[in-house]
Amino acid sequence: MKSPPHGLPGHLVDFVEALRRHQVPVGPGETVDAGAVLGTLDLLHRDQLREGLAAALLRRSGQRVVFDTLFDLYFPIAIGRGHGEVEVPWMPDGEVDLEALRELLSDLLRDGDDEALRELARAVVDALGRAGGSEVGQPSWSVYQVLRQVSPETLLAGILADLMAGGRDVFTEEVTRREIRQRIADFRRMVTEEVRRRTAEVRGRDPVARTAVPKQAELVEFLSAYGDQLAQLRRTVHPLARRLASRLAVRRKHAKRGHMDIRRTLRRSMFTGGVPMRPLYRTRRPGRPELVVFCDVSGSVAGFSHFTLLLVQALREQFSKVRVFAFVERADEVTHLFTPGNDLASVMTRVLREAELVTFDGHSDYGSALVSLVEHWPDAVGPRSSLLILGDGRTNYRDPNLSVLRRLAGQARHTHWLNPEPRYQWGSGDSAALRYADLVPMHECRTVTQLAAVVESLLPV
Repeated sequence: MKSPPHGLPGHLVDFVEALRRHQVPVGPGETVDAGAVLGTLDLLHRDQLREGLAAALLRRSGQRVVFDTLFDLYFPIAIGRGHGEVEVPWMPDGEVDLEALRELLSDLLRDGDDEALRELARAVVDALGRAGGSEVGQPSWSVYQVLRQVSPETLLAGILADLMAGGRDVFTEEVTRREIRQRIADFRRMVTEEVRRRTAEVRGRDPVARTAVPKQAELVEFLSAYGDQLAQLRRTVHPLARRLASRLAVRRKHAKRGHMDIRRTLRRSMFTGGVPMRPLYRTRRPGRPELVVFCDVSGSVAGFSHFTLLLVQALREQFSKVRVFAFVERADEVTHLFTPGNDLASVMTRVLREAELVTFDGHSDYGSALVSLVEHWPDAVGPRSSLLILGDGRTNYRDPNLSVLRRLAGQARHTHWLNPEPRYQWGSGDSAALRYADLVPMHECRTVTQLAAVVESLLPV
């Protein structure tokens, strides 16, 4: 193994420190392995270098998006404008010929030449992406400015018409349409990456990394997650449920023996001169408890409730019975909608459409919802039940009905409240979280990591 080129070890250390700042744990051993990768691979083969460093430094798949973004900043594809065979067409007066540029982009999208598309993205950003700058010679770069002038989405119909000129069936046309849409999305991503690279050259890598590097899915806060992040969160549910189920199996294996049976142990010791060589234990017969989920599905916490119900549904075999009650202003049982195999996104849509959750203005009313649960389903919570409440505890300044929650907690075997808000916000404004927390254990569950830790601690053994 040869040594990495001069200067690269320090650059690698900077890269590793950037990964750590973005919550990717990298130890000394992984760093040494990454150094060996730099000394082995040809640095001109950038894709190989990316995969080699990823294999050396990463331990979980959810860390890859953070790694790729930082890799592009610390190991850029080019410096400045770079060089390539694809050039932007210019008019005699020195302006970019947008019509010719769009025709060139259309041809590349039709052919699916990724390398040429990347070179065009680099050239287009250099020609159209300048948005001025605060200092002389220090331009800023704009993704919006590039894509607004090029408008790649408007090329879809023309490209599809060219490809379908010979006549094809409906299925082939739909497949082709999706391929072109994906190529357009890839070109938009290339432009975004190029703008990020050029901006990092001007402002520095660290300032750009602070805003450009996405959070790992497990660290995204439920209440601030947007569409793409929520989709990533949903994809983590089943792997997370498998990990929790495996940990639970290990815990049950180690906890399958009960307390020592003194009488039987002493009786057996008579055969060994009174020395208890082989202790005997009482057999444990752990039963799976019933789970009652009481969840707020109002707009403010709908994403959190959705994800938590996904996790509960994936772990439902850990419980003998699961009942789900949704509420906004009043509660309604929706257990019949949560059958195994159902898509939870469509189930949540049916919950909001079919369940009777609103009585007045559609704002969360925890006190009224608790009362309706007790009045209409008095036997829902019993001595074998574990009650799980999902919500932020914001009552819109209405009566929180603490006495009803106290009664339910007294009936249940266990009661726990999962709150997606930061702990420092509990009790602020219309939040009754601290008052509820005086009656039942309340857990902060802002991210998947926190939720997994709480759910694992609450699972039966």
